[in-house]
Amino acid sequence: MNTETNHISVCICTYKRPEFLKRLIHDLISQETEGLFTYSIVVADNDRLRSAEALVTGFAAASPVKIRYCVQPQQNIALTRNKAIENAEGNFIAFIDDDEFPAKDWLITLYKTCKQYQVDGVLGPVKPYFETPPPEWIIKSNLCERATYPTGLVIDWRKGRTGNVLLKSSLFTSGELPFRPEFRNGEDQDFFQRKIEAGHVFVWCNEAVAHEFVPPIRWNRKFLLRRALLRGSIEPKTVGFGPASLFRSLAAVLAYSVAMPFAFLMGQHRFMPMLISTCDHLGKLLAFVGVNPVKEQYVTE
Repeated sequence: MNTETNHISVCICTYKRPEFLKRLIHDLISQETEGLFTYSIVVADNDRLRSAEALVTGFAAASPVKIRYCVQPQQNIALTRNKAIENAEGNFIAFIDDDEFPAKDWLITLYKTCKQYQVDGVLGPVKPYFETPPPEWIIKSNLCERATYPTGLVIDWRKGRTGNVLLKSSLFTSGELPFRPEFRNGEDQDFFQRKIEAGHVFVWCNEAVAHEFVPPIRWNRKFLLRRALLRGSIEPKTVGFGPASLFRSLAAVLAYSVAMPFAFLMGQHRFMPMLISTCDHLGKLLAFVGVNPVKEQYVTE
């Protein structure tokens, strides 16, 4: 491996999560490299008040790893990702969410997998981390679990996400916006769909683990339902949505409405996932007729 040109910019998009961001930067500074590459950190703050600046500047003053701060004042995740890319350097770009923290070998595992399979990018799993023990129904429902795949699996665009990923910088030199701001969500799937259709290949690495903080607010029922409505309301603007998707959502709302009383009798671990799925589909239907059930860009509380 050529160590002269291999540099990774680890990009973090953040919005008012100082405690999570602090833990993340702390763990990124001590990533293993085995001398195979160098790396730096880019923090793109989506808060126009620059609430993360003091924290990032403090880390940058003492860190052996270069840390760059930038701000995207308009609240939009796609624009914030683009801002991070603008400030990145090197021939690889990694993304990790601000409420996550990586294993010590996270970055090198992504890097080695990319080299091994000679692909344009590698995605890894995000596993839940509970500082406070959650209710039993949260564990039994698997609401906080995300799908994982065998290492080396070539992913399709539906599996594309940016919470744990390493990408070649050459993917961002086409002149078009990498992430399109008209997407309030799903901008990552749109990105992967366009790149895969252009012939680029991405694989999964199940050993490149990042953990996601799951604080108590995230098992609050109101939070879960509002986030589902937001997620659903964004769907009609994403790739792959059409009449068939609309029909599936309508059928799902009707079917779940009949099944939910029985699910309630079976326990919260059955009832809440069904109610969340209902809100997800309901959000799609409302958005299709021009009703926006959640006004915020992000559901944070």
